[in-house]
Amino acid sequence: MSSRFKRLVRLELANDDVSSALDHYLDEAPEIAGKFVDALEQAFRHVQRAPATGSPRYAHELNLPGLRFWACRRFPYLVFYMEHADHIDIWRVLHAHRDIPSWLVEPKAPKTH
Repeated sequence: MSSRFKRLVRLELANDDVSSALDHYLDEAPEIAGKFVDALEQAFRHVQRAPATGSPRYAHELNLPGLRFWACRRFPYLVFYMEHADHIDIWRVLHAHRDIPSWLVEPKAPKTH
């Protein structure tokens, strides 16, 4: 593994997803909200360190070459991202039990570079 991490760029929808998930935990289970943040940060670090290890499952299903996801540990959230030469775009952070394809192709979804 390279010690050189690519810069992460969280897109607006990803930031909205994180805010919504955190609000949910703060409302429903405040004692684990911090653990969710830690798990999310671990997932982001993993993506920075080893972006090619994420699953391309939805890339094939949605015909979005390069789209990958990595699951948060102990929380049902998936981090969707696209690697580029000099950075990694974090597209979405979605609950694993949602209809993922419909959430990824909504009109506001980012375009590939």
